[in-house]
Amino acid sequence: MSQRLIFPDAEAAADALTFASRTTRLGDGGVRLHAANGTLAMTSAPLAPRGLLDSTPTVLAMRALPIDPELVCDLVVEASLLSRAADDEHAIVLPDVAVSPAWAGIAPPRSGWEASGTVSSAELASRAQFGIASVAESMPADAGEDVVRVIRASVWGAPDDALQGLPLGAAFAAFAMGFIVGEEQAQVLASGQWTRITLRRGHVLVRGPVRSGLTAVRATGSAG
Repeated sequence: MSQRLIFPDAEAAADALTFASRTTRLGDGGVRLHAANGTLAMTSAPLAPRGLLDSTPTVLAMRALPIDPELVCDLVVEASLLSRAADDEHAIVLPDVAVSPAWAGIAPPRSGWEASGTVSSAELASRAQFGIASVAESMPADAGEDVVRVIRASVWGAPDDALQGLPLGAAFAAFAMGFIVGEEQAQVLASGQWTRITLRRGHVLVRGPVRSGLTAVRATGSAG
């Protein structure tokens, strides 16, 4: 029998499947499932670099849900393979095979977060829609995968003043993952190289700043 995630109610199970469904359409489609002390943290990467020359920022989306308090797990699976159990609306069946995306090896800190400001949900939605339009306008006809990746990295990786210098991709992640519902002031917090935007329906985490270009050349050997 396949392993299962057991939720306290059908609504939480449905919420988990909604997160998985949105994850399937974004990034590499992987979702990290970390459960402990009655809470399941579901994390995916709407944006993440693929290869050394890819300048796409690492932008994670996280949703916390109540789970069986006895469950302890930490694994990454294909979000599209999660399914509701046929005999229990409180349960989700896990796939038999895990995956290992690169972004899963750079987990954000669990503590040490300090408040650094707020941003309105309306601003996040507006900036996300601006970025989506920019990507569409910049995309040539019959663009290949490499061209698509370069354009997306250029748009979503650009620092945005309305987001306190965070890449525009942070707004895209909040919008695309369905975290923006109604009016609210999202909290912005920082810990080390990570910044977190916290909304009622989830969190967006950005690792940065993203370094681009080459480092300065240092002189070697004797002078003169």
